[in-house]
Amino acid sequence: MSLTESGAEIQSLYNNLDANFLLSSAYLVFFMQAGFAMLCAGSVRSKNTKNILIKNVLDACVGALAWFYFGYGFALGEASNGKLNSFIGSGNFAMKGVSGNTGIAMYLFQWSFSAAATTIVSGSVAERTKFEAYLGYSFFLCAFVYPVVVHWGWSGQGWLGPWRCEGSSNGCGPLLAGSGMLDFAGSGIVHMTGGVAGLVGAIIVGPRTGRFAPDGRVNPMPGHSAPLVVLGTFILWLGWYGFNPGSQLAIVAFGGAAADNSRVIARTAVTTTLSAAGGGIMAMVLNYVLYHVWDLIAVCNGILAGLVGITAGCSTTEPWAAPICGALSALVIHASSKLLLKLKIDDPLEAAPMHGFCGAFGVLWVGFMAKQSYVAEVFGTARNGYMPAGVFYGGNGKLLGAQIAGICVITAWVGATLGAFFLLMKKLNLLRTSVEEETMGLDESKHGGSAYAMELVAPEPA
Repeated sequence: MSLTESGAEIQSLYNNLDANFLLSSAYLVFFMQAGFAMLCAGSVRSKNTKNILIKNVLDACVGALAWFYFGYGFALGEASNGKLNSFIGSGNFAMKGVSGNTGIAMYLFQWSFSAAATTIVSGSVAERTKFEAYLGYSFFLCAFVYPVVVHWGWSGQGWLGPWRCEGSSNGCGPLLAGSGMLDFAGSGIVHMTGGVAGLVGAIIVGPRTGRFAPDGRVNPMPGHSAPLVVLGTFILWLGWYGFNPGSQLAIVAFGGAAADNSRVIARTAVTTTLSAAGGGIMAMVLNYVLYHVWDLIAVCNGILAGLVGITAGCSTTEPWAAPICGALSALVIHASSKLLLKLKIDDPLEAAPMHGFCGAFGVLWVGFMAKQSYVAEVFGTARNGYMPAGVFYGGNGKLLGAQIAGICVITAWVGATLGAFFLLMKKLNLLRTSVEEETMGLDESKHGGSAYAMELVAPEPA
């Protein structure tokens, strides 16, 4: 065997290993849909269980078609004429031109992320939104709104991210603030997108009937199954090991730098774990100090807040700092949830605080806590002699500025596009169910009966 043939076989092996890594990560991320389904089902009242579950199931179905025909092309597609576009992708629609095992695996991996972003909103608008409006939103977000954000931050052309090619001759221009926004696995790109969409939807659809009393009191409307919430939390935690470590995108990668990639992946898994733990512990302590209750649901929400908060910086945060990120994320979800109630915004699953506010915090965290050597390891060599770092690691503030810019533009884009969509649905009377249907429960009024067969059956005579 010649050296050329041997080298080709080794490179083929590397490609196969990388594709398998991506596919395995995609399967874990997709399994998060089961976690979202259980979390959502347990967090709503029993009379709306079928309604929230069918929305979760159809997020996967509608999202798969939307991503296949439009989303991937707008997110990562490249025009056949080689023309570059910093705002939106313009090629590879319906996977045309996508080839190679790693290219196809990347398509599936990115689809699993789009499904996660889309599902977030179901919690914010639960128990009072028409099924037709939800299907329309699911398609619109997955086909257009979310892909544009992905293109900005994760494509090789987008104006916001660290991958933008440098130099005006190719039409790309320099990186934003010399670094671009660093969002390794999507605290901003995925979670903020879903969280802001959910917040806008919750505002426009309005609170559930009876949620806020005329005197301003908040009437409790707890979910019906704590076991389902716990099950959903653990499934989501497991899925996050595809979400965060999988975002390294390769286990061997270009040039065969397996040791470096393995180290990044392992460290990312560790910081993900520690942040989740820090969030859960902080939520437990906080609720006991404030309310003298060991609150199970609050602990679950704290864990998930910690996972969202570390997602942007999971690969650039030192392990010792990860529990602090999780603990601060638990404070963010607690404070933002109270703020929404004060503003009379009803979010049954606290999805906007968890994904929107904690997602924004996660993007900010990178601006303060990104270790420079880790940034170099994950995002590559310096551009024009500049390697970004967090403010607490000697950074000059440029990276923090890029992170803040990312938060602002994602909020503006998602808020404007989804706000227009929900307002149109409201104008057409396609957004909210009637008071009678809501009171009866959407399972009985829309989905053929209760999710639980609880009727007593008389015993047969002896």
